[in-house]
Amino acid sequence: MNLLDRYLLREWLKIFGLLLVATLGLLLLQAAYDDLSDLLAQGANLADVGVYFAVKLPGYLALVLPLALLLSLLYTLGQLHRNGEITAQRAAGLGLLRITQPLWLAAAVLCVVVGWLNASIVPWSIEEARAIKLRLEFRHAAAARAADAAGPAVEGGWRANAAFDNRRAGRMWFFNSYNAVMRRGRGVTVAELDAQRHETARLLAREARPSPDGHGWLFLDGRELTIDRETGEITTAEFAEKTKAYYNEAPGLIAVFDLRPDILSFRELERLIDYLAADDNPKVAGYSVRYYGLLADALVPLIVILLAVPFAVSGVRVNPAVGMSKSIGLFATYFLLVKIFYGAGTNGMLPPLWAALLPNAVMLVVGSVFFIRAR
Repeated sequence: MNLLDRYLLREWLKIFGLLLVATLGLLLLQAAYDDLSDLLAQGANLADVGVYFAVKLPGYLALVLPLALLLSLLYTLGQLHRNGEITAQRAAGLGLLRITQPLWLAAAVLCVVVGWLNASIVPWSIEEARAIKLRLEFRHAAAARAADAAGPAVEGGWRANAAFDNRRAGRMWFFNSYNAVMRRGRGVTVAELDAQRHETARLLAREARPSPDGHGWLFLDGRELTIDRETGEITTAEFAEKTKAYYNEAPGLIAVFDLRPDILSFRELERLIDYLAADDNPKVAGYSVRYYGLLADALVPLIVILLAVPFAVSGVRVNPAVGMSKSIGLFATYFLLVKIFYGAGTNGMLPPLWAALLPNAVMLVVGSVFFIRAR
């Protein structure tokens, strides 16, 4: 890089760093507003709160980077253009692509960074932050139970109404409440289905947990109903304890099966898609769109630079605020397209891969047109 390249990169990096820190700070304030009262109610101390928000912080990076990149590009290039520096370079025979070359290199690096964050750091952040909240809730409930042993049992970490449809094995599970920390559920109903999805047996129990020997599930205090498809006769057998060795459902999958795709990590989405795709489960479309969308997010830095550069260096007679408004408006349009196409993919109107890629493809074409015109 020559002197001009280093100068442009230095000026941009200063603003980019400031915006990145400021935006992360605002998101942390919002997270504190949403979660701090819950953490304190669960007996979290200062160290617990610090660890929770330190773990949660990296999860925002993939979201913050494109926004910080857009605003920093608009500000830096706008300043250079208003000072006549862009005009001077173009008068010296340099094209717009050559002038902004270090920014394109930076955008390419950020594409790799966003892809890496979505594949490794962000999943760890999402999963660990969720686990910390569950552990705090469980610890607080255990302490409350120990402090008042004569009172009613109080337990934490339970999530109401968890369901799991194992189409591969022909079993449908429902829990009145499920605890991911303790790996057990209460108010359990398991329906066994034949190939035509007709119920052949039903197991109801007060509690279910993975079997201590690692084979199947253990059910406590319940009854098993067997349904004769020919006669419609129902046979009932009660039990105090029953082990179903062939029930091979993973507790981790049950914990996330009915959660919204947008709050699941990349790794959780990958596991669910791998599991559900073999069963042709209709829920797989929503998870697949989100999964491919996280992969497609790696293209966002390129979209940002294509939308920022042409409007930041618009003619000297044009108010800079007009160019900035157009660029931000197009970026908002991109997010609107993402919502529309993601909805179409989830509803089966588009293949999930196309639903995730089309918004990026459209904005890459639009940005390229504006950039070629600006040259």
